[in-house]
Amino acid sequence: MVNTKRGLVLGATAVALTAVTVTGAGLHLSQSQAFFQESPKELVDEVWQIINQYYVDGTFGGVDWTGIRQEYLDQRDYENKEEAYVAIREMLEELEDPYTRFMDPQEFRNMQIDTSGELTGVGIQLTKDEEKDQLIVIAPIEDTPAFQAGIQARDVITKIDGRSTEGMDINTAVNLIRGPVGKGVILTIEREGEKETDYLIIRDRIEIHPVRYSRKDTAAGEIGYIRLTQFNANASLEMREAIRDLEERDVAGYILDLRSNPGGLLQASVQIASMWIDEGTIVSTVNRKGVMDTQEARGRALTDKPLVVLVDGGSASASEILSGALQDKERALLVGTKTFGKGLVQSVRGLGDGSGLAVTIAKYLTPLGRDINKLGIEPDISKELTEEERKELRGDRTLIGTERDPQYSTALEVLEQEIAKANSQQAGTVNK
Repeated sequence: MVNTKRGLVLGATAVALTAVTVTGAGLHLSQSQAFFQESPKELVDEVWQIINQYYVDGTFGGVDWTGIRQEYLDQRDYENKEEAYVAIREMLEELEDPYTRFMDPQEFRNMQIDTSGELTGVGIQLTKDEEKDQLIVIAPIEDTPAFQAGIQARDVITKIDGRSTEGMDINTAVNLIRGPVGKGVILTIEREGEKETDYLIIRDRIEIHPVRYSRKDTAAGEIGYIRLTQFNANASLEMREAIRDLEERDVAGYILDLRSNPGGLLQASVQIASMWIDEGTIVSTVNRKGVMDTQEARGRALTDKPLVVLVDGGSASASEILSGALQDKERALLVGTKTFGKGLVQSVRGLGDGSGLAVTIAKYLTPLGRDINKLGIEPDISKELTEEERKELRGDRTLIGTERDPQYSTALEVLEQEIAKANSQQAGTVNK
């Protein structure tokens, strides 16, 4: 029987955090309440039924999904759950969708813990490039062992403790990278223009406070600088507190830094967008039957002051929902480089034996109907970093959001112009 209760949405991607979480902009969680008493074959059938009913592509990527059912249910017997797990993973591989994936009970528990904002591991977000058969780092989480070791967005992990990652799925990689706090794991990294390098990273317990903010003196007066590193369960509350505090201090405008933010909870991105956008569509999700849902701002914006948003290739999923909405609504100007390009929503469903299934159920569109999956969002003002500048910022993260940060400096110039324009318009209104 297919469980259709709706729950947590992680969405726009479901990449894996080896700290670890499934991340993106929308994850949709549904828990089976009954104790698992069915046979292993019934578990396989439950997964088949969920895919059959909810998978985003009604053609199943050209796969004969009915034929798959016959092969795995009518022509096979399973002696235990482990054999069923293997069969389920084989079925899902036929879809060639790295984000539609099965999680055994331990993996499913890990995912649930990780979305709470308390993680253990090294602190990186992974995705799988199916065409190149590569494990790709979306971004390291700030102030985590991976970040401190020098892991970068778009690094390719070729080995884990000497084991090749060729043909390896994300679940296996996550399990290999995870481990006891205090113990090390060696990641072999391939980076464009450089030789393969081994990084020894010591695992740790990671508590993520995703929002950091400060006031900065500028030629246009004091501005608020807010850095959002992840859309976890703490993000909305911390963002609201930051904006309210900065508003009380009467800042003239804002820089919102979403660089290397891999995404997270869909609802968090919608809630945060509503703090900047007063009304109108924030994001639409579209399944194989058409528009499934539209999220709207409800007139509760916390500020209407000028806003500039920093983005880069590590800004993915929920970051793209937020930045895309702000750009489409002409609420902010985007500065930096093109975003990652993750525009899919996964529903995560608890199965009867405590395992779980993440299934791609929809794609999301920006307010103007842009589908950014694999395309990304182009900034309004492009500002690339040189390799030397990247190394300097990576070597001393206290430089991020300072005049030594070239992308921040560009964003500040743009914001000062926007503040001056707003002041001029306000003065014109008063004179009239």
